[in-house]
Amino acid sequence: MTSRTRRTAATVVRFLLVPLLAFLALGAWALASPVGASPDEDFHLSSVWCGQGISEGVCETSSEEGERLIPEPLLHAAGCFAFRSEASAECQSAWFVEESDELSSSGRGNYSGGYPPVFYYVMNVFVGDDISQSVVLMRLVNSALFVGLGTALYWLLPRERRQLLVLGTAVTLVPLGLFIVPSINPSSWAVIAGALVFPAMVGFFQCTGRRRVALGALGAVATLVAAGSRADSAVYAVLAIALAALLALRWTRRAWKLLALPLVLAVACAVSYVTSGQNEAATVGFDGTSGPVTGAAGQLAYNLLNVPELWAGAFGYWNLGWLDTRMPSIVWVVNVVAFGVVVFLGMRRSSRRKIAAFLITLAAAWLIPTYVLVQSSALVGSQVQPRYLLPLLILLAQVALFRTGDERPEFSRAQLWSLAAALSATAAISLHFNMRRYITGTDVFGANLDAGIEWWWAIPVSPMVVWALGSVSFAAALVLWVRSTPADDAPRALGSADGAADDDVSDRDGVGDPPTVPQERYQGERPMVAASAGSYRPA
Repeated sequence: MTSRTRRTAATVVRFLLVPLLAFLALGAWALASPVGASPDEDFHLSSVWCGQGISEGVCETSSEEGERLIPEPLLHAAGCFAFRSEASAECQSAWFVEESDELSSSGRGNYSGGYPPVFYYVMNVFVGDDISQSVVLMRLVNSALFVGLGTALYWLLPRERRQLLVLGTAVTLVPLGLFIVPSINPSSWAVIAGALVFPAMVGFFQCTGRRRVALGALGAVATLVAAGSRADSAVYAVLAIALAALLALRWTRRAWKLLALPLVLAVACAVSYVTSGQNEAATVGFDGTSGPVTGAAGQLAYNLLNVPELWAGAFGYWNLGWLDTRMPSIVWVVNVVAFGVVVFLGMRRSSRRKIAAFLITLAAAWLIPTYVLVQSSALVGSQVQPRYLLPLLILLAQVALFRTGDERPEFSRAQLWSLAAALSATAAISLHFNMRRYITGTDVFGANLDAGIEWWWAIPVSPMVVWALGSVSFAAALVLWVRSTPADDAPRALGSADGAADDDVSDRDGVGDPPTVPQERYQGERPMVAASAGSYRPA
């Protein structure tokens, strides 16, 4: 076998194996918790079952104003274990072992347009006779959506831009993202869009030809996913598009032509925001209480000083589920350190545009929750949850990882291996603790999840097998990525459509002059030759 054949085979293996491993890891998290485990899932279950309007036996009109008739087990999905971490999910077996066809009235649902309707409409497609099977299927569909769109984006992006997607997402995904993506909470789509919009639009602004068209289409899909999930997610998508333009667009006479798609997407996001009841958080806030801190000035100061707690909450400082599944301290400490390392090293070399984009994102992550909390007369710890801010944390990491000009990679091989090991360990620990909470409750502590099972799915696979498969799959996906990504301790290879150089460099086409292609390359890289301004093709 020639070296070229081996390289081709390795590429095919990565193309097929890494997405499969990522899907298996998310699939394990989809099975790690019972129906009703995600935040406010009773509300979202009702909303999904009524996502396409009135349907006999699924969602029917109620005699009570503002309510719907839905399958009775949906009303009891989480009530017996939510906020009771010592209680396993076994208590819901009375409702889900033999599901009743009886419908009961409920007012908890998206019946008045509080959330954008798209997420619930799509999830309703997978509603079946068996509630448990339907929910697991929805979780797997959202996992497949994330992996599918992410894989397509990875292979469309220029090689040197792929780190925005992979590392920027991986370092912010554990544990909250791994829990939320494979769920039926609209925040699932918010996180998916948060990982995809910025890198897709960076590629759109910098690539040419069919690749630009494909990246624009993928960026549009990701933006519509954001707008169809949550009102705040629509705002974050517009911010991501604007920052991508700031960093990657060459501001020349012809640049305005590339702004047509972003403007259309921004309008779609604006419509979603305006028509969603969630926008009231920006005008009247949530129902809250100031507790021991009174007065607008005191609340403002307190929240400004404590908003970073919400960031740490996404890394495991806050509990998962109904905020009742505690993670061990090692999870959030290691994850916060890993995130800080990525951001710090990513910002070592920065242009004026990059510094501005980073400060804008940091200000959004700090000031948006502060504003909502003050509007709600609430303090950090209530009303605003870390999952609302997770898309902004992903964007912050991706902006920090944006490379300007012909820069070398930010990380050495040893640093990449260290990050992969740290994230793999915290992901495995988080998955184990999350499963333990529902299988036996937290009043039982032990490594063997198969011992003393009180709740588990009616499947021929044991909890320990699911945990091992999910943990190993996540780690293996990171290992394969590290082995294939450029590092600072080797000469840098250029892919297609390299990043923007200095702020003042531009040409008449609005894409900048192509960087000089060095003669020395990584072992195994195919030589590249200039095809046109701003793009390259294999020789």
